[in-house]
Amino acid sequence: MTKFAIYSLLCVSVCSLIVGCAAPDNNTGAQPFAAVPKLDNAALYKADGSFDQDVAKAAYYDMMKAYHYPIPAFLRSDQFWTADFKQGDFAKLGMAGVFWKNVEGTYGQVGAKAYKGEFKDTQYGYLGHEIFLLPGQMLPEHNHYGNGSKKGFGPKMETWHIRHGSIEFFGEHKGPEGETLISDMPKCEQPWGYGEKWFKSKYVTKRFAGAIYSLNDPESYHFMRAGKNGAIVAEYATYHNDVKFSHPTMEFGNSDAAKITKLKQ
Repeated sequence: MTKFAIYSLLCVSVCSLIVGCAAPDNNTGAQPFAAVPKLDNAALYKADGSFDQDVAKAAYYDMMKAYHYPIPAFLRSDQFWTADFKQGDFAKLGMAGVFWKNVEGTYGQVGAKAYKGEFKDTQYGYLGHEIFLLPGQMLPEHNHYGNGSKKGFGPKMETWHIRHGSIEFFGEHKGPEGETLISDMPKCEQPWGYGEKWFKSKYVTKRFAGAIYSLNDPESYHFMRAGKNGAIVAEYATYHNDVKFSHPTMEFGNSDAAKITKLKQ
């Protein structure tokens, strides 16, 4: 056996011992280092019907650990939130998220207020957001319309960066990035809500860890669904100032036996 062959064998052995050689599995995205939990609804709701955020957050932390994703104190705080959108089906329809930054301001009126350029009195806004989805979990279909909160912002424009796992992106319009018709999917793979009168999306495309996908059509309806190993997705966008759901009873909050806990946007 040559020195190169021995060296290669040693590298493979060490890799197996340290990380289990968590290599991509034929276009299924980067694989986790450990199994990602998939909970059913029975584990996620209390006896009175209210959503159990502690159980849900623990599942997301387990997923982060499975992907060796850092968990800073910020993600252990109330800034890390969950939502079941008051539908009582978190295992299928829900998410966790954190707004690292959601900033609005006026040039020349922030920082040292030293800026005197041509945009001095112009408004700006930007967002850094992270989305966490358990295996097979999806967001509700929604859009972001211009000046939704009367703050003067145009429609939110978004790009998503899949950091771990895989994602199916669904949307109203066909773009240049390989979108195909939802109607061509096997019935068992079509998303929750498809075929209902309120459902707007017509197209789907899939992306794996490391890839990006952008929303190029302002105010268009869209959503995403995680693959079999869940997903952690970074979102880069303009200021987030509104969200509108296509489903008539969807709300940005959590099921509660007595009331809805509305989340800050």
